[in-house]
Amino acid sequence: MSDAPAAPTPYPTTTAVGADVRVRFCPSPTGLPHVGLVRTALFNWAYARHHGGTMVFRIEDTDAARDSEESYRQLLDALTWLKIDWDEGVEKGGPHAPYRQSQRHEIYREVLDKLIAAGAVYESYSTAEEIDARNEASGRAKQLGYDNFDRTLTEEQKAAFRAEGREPAWRLRVPDEDVTYHDLIRGEVTFPAGSFPDFVIVRAGGIPLYTFVNPVDDALMGITHVLRGEDLMPSTARQLSLYRALIDAGVTTFIPRFGHMPLVLGDGTKKLSKRDPRADLFLQREKGFIHEGLLNYLALLGWSIAPDRDVFSLDEFIAAFDIADVNPNPARFDQKKAESINGDHIRMLDPDDFAERIVPYLVADGLVAQPPTEAQRALIAASAPLVQERVQLLGDVPGMLGFLFVDEIAYDEDALKGLPENANEVLVACVGALEVVPESEFTAAAVQEALASALVEGLGLKPRVAYGPPRVALTGRRVSPPLFESMELLGKAETLRRLAALVERRAR
Repeated sequence: MSDAPAAPTPYPTTTAVGADVRVRFCPSPTGLPHVGLVRTALFNWAYARHHGGTMVFRIEDTDAARDSEESYRQLLDALTWLKIDWDEGVEKGGPHAPYRQSQRHEIYREVLDKLIAAGAVYESYSTAEEIDARNEASGRAKQLGYDNFDRTLTEEQKAAFRAEGREPAWRLRVPDEDVTYHDLIRGEVTFPAGSFPDFVIVRAGGIPLYTFVNPVDDALMGITHVLRGEDLMPSTARQLSLYRALIDAGVTTFIPRFGHMPLVLGDGTKKLSKRDPRADLFLQREKGFIHEGLLNYLALLGWSIAPDRDVFSLDEFIAAFDIADVNPNPARFDQKKAESINGDHIRMLDPDDFAERIVPYLVADGLVAQPPTEAQRALIAASAPLVQERVQLLGDVPGMLGFLFVDEIAYDEDALKGLPENANEVLVACVGALEVVPESEFTAAAVQEALASALVEGLGLKPRVAYGPPRVALTGRRVSPPLFESMELLGKAETLRRLAALVERRAR
């Protein structure tokens, strides 16, 4: 038998599957929510829903200088609009409340005490200037930072620092060995021994840092899978080191599994900036994205349901999603593709649902009252099907349907310039043809028959040329909903009035 000492028992990593899966979305309430942040929420949500597990939503608000209540409210607004729900967390409660870090300081102090008792952390009095001076004196590269100097301080040295009025920070003793883990997206990742020093988890004065509170909250809340952005990957080695200490101190029993999602790029090879309009979640909503369309597109930023398919329902996404299928390569945000997919989802809506969703956009443009009158609602319901097959964004609808809700239309300059020389002849012929159609029979089919007879057969015009002038007369635009259906909705009297008004305008 060998007399070699037994290898240390490896620290256990979670084996949670199914309903035991617990993920978290834990943003900081700073600034506006952006699409990269939402993609993180979406993938966590889908992973939890796919496995029948739990989604935890907590807020990392320990940076009082940057955090704001307004931003917190915007996060709630964003997730509510997108229908990304959570099972426990802020606004809902749960067994691990509170779910805002600013309310958990006593918990962090208790955990720190356990780490102190276990010998996992130590007092550190070195200032940045002292660290730089020691590195320079020893010929050690300055960018290597802290040199673990305080690890071996004697009680007398600590007492001397305290006598100077210094308060200690608390640093974690980093294992003097390689730190390896299996990334759910990227495979095996190793951080070599010595690649990072003992790091501060609690500042002088007792202020806990993100590197401490984030893993502590995950441990105490039983988080099994940490799915987050690639930009946070460098901190994983520190988190794994802290997790070992938390297990040794009896705070938790396992290390979660990590998966780092690819960056979302803007133009070139740069990460999509928070200041880029494409990253502005609420600007995308203002443009007229529906939640189904935007989430479908965001799901494609690193994942696909099939090689030849881009459009799918949220239920299909949940059923098919696995974090292991996420591509580690950066994904590029393509606004045109996002809008195209949104248009596909708009066409999938029930007509009554679509009609209801366009109301806020008509209200915002001052076209209908808030709430719409009974007559306005009837007109919205009747006209919505005319554009549902034609728009990619709900924000396009007021421009397409606005002519139905106003008494005087505004003519687009390019529409007027594009009129043929014989436009007045065409418009007069329209008036003559429609005047004889009885008001009770003023339907799209009757209008089409009358105009085809007068313009195509009577004047010998091609349909594309024949119907341009009346389209501009009725809508003020070169592109509009179907012409004959629009005339039916406007009614005979208003249609004739608008045709005559353009004749008069051109005659001036």
